[in-house]
Amino acid sequence: MMDKYIGLMSGTSMDAIDAVLVSFEASLPRLLAHHSLPLDDELRNTLTDLQQPGHDELNRMARLDFQMAGLFADASLELLQQAGCQASEIIAIGSHGQTIRHIPHGDCCTSFQIGDPNRIAELTGITTVADFRRRDMAAGGQGAPLVPAFHNQVFRAEGINRVIVNIGGIANITILPANPEDLVIGFDTGPGNGLMDSWVHKHLGKNFDHNGEWAATGKLIPALLSKMLDDQYFALSAPKSTGKEYFHLDWLEKQLDKKMAAEDVQASLCELTAVSIHTAIMQCAPNTDEIFVCGGGVYNQALMQRLAELLKPARLAGTDELGLSPDWVEAICFAWLAKQTLHRQPANLPSVTGARHLVTLGGIFWGKLS
Repeated sequence: MMDKYIGLMSGTSMDAIDAVLVSFEASLPRLLAHHSLPLDDELRNTLTDLQQPGHDELNRMARLDFQMAGLFADASLELLQQAGCQASEIIAIGSHGQTIRHIPHGDCCTSFQIGDPNRIAELTGITTVADFRRRDMAAGGQGAPLVPAFHNQVFRAEGINRVIVNIGGIANITILPANPEDLVIGFDTGPGNGLMDSWVHKHLGKNFDHNGEWAATGKLIPALLSKMLDDQYFALSAPKSTGKEYFHLDWLEKQLDKKMAAEDVQASLCELTAVSIHTAIMQCAPNTDEIFVCGGGVYNQALMQRLAELLKPARLAGTDELGLSPDWVEAICFAWLAKQTLHRQPANLPSVTGARHLVTLGGIFWGKLS
């Protein structure tokens, strides 16, 4: 009987909880089923508010920790029902949780993801692995990005210089060198969809810019783009990581002129994402042959078109060409991370996170006793 795991992911876009049912054969994942549980606007706004300092944070966090755990459990059970699978067949759930603070720098480096894994394990009866980032941070790393280790496992090809670009609320890249002896490099390049989503929501009431259509109606504001790219984050050397705690709507609005048309700002935000990804790749992997994109950004046609133009002659495509749908790569990653934890195997890459050494990630919260 094949081992089955569930992976749960709720990213910086906060649009939905992605749940996948995965089996692993020779360490490679096979996607058996998938399910997405949308998050409503009220919950999304409440989560977004918690990402910034404010009144009564502890009580608000406790309530959301409880609420999100219930939703993660619901997503898992609905996935199993759709797949015709019993909870007893699942080895473990790997739950990313919902990030509310990621603090990779300073004298108190930490990262908080809510969605109490004790409650997930209790409601589902399935062993749950969670809190993946802080062990890497305890070893001197930044706890992010974590997906490059998984990308290295499933997407690396000897003889091909390949880059995987994950565009969620924040964008990150994984550089997979052609030489199998060369180290993997990966880091957050800056904003992905997050700023564009926030801006379109403020002006049009939509959760995202469908196909980048609104951005396509605007014109680039070169002065705004230059000002945004002058932010100190883009000048930092890897390893580096960031989040919506840093690149948020207030960060953007401090740089705007009242005369700027909203659609022109959106076009400039699209360009910011494209240029920051392109610059990162050219600085660290100028000889790249192939670039594969996953995450929601793959469906932003304006963004993908601009990336294709900037990254020529390298080929740009979605990760579906490598056998994994762009929609589910991150959730599958957390199923893999759970497997690594239960087998006491390392799952961080010090060359990516800056940790002093390899570590096994996550805490284990045991499911129903047999």
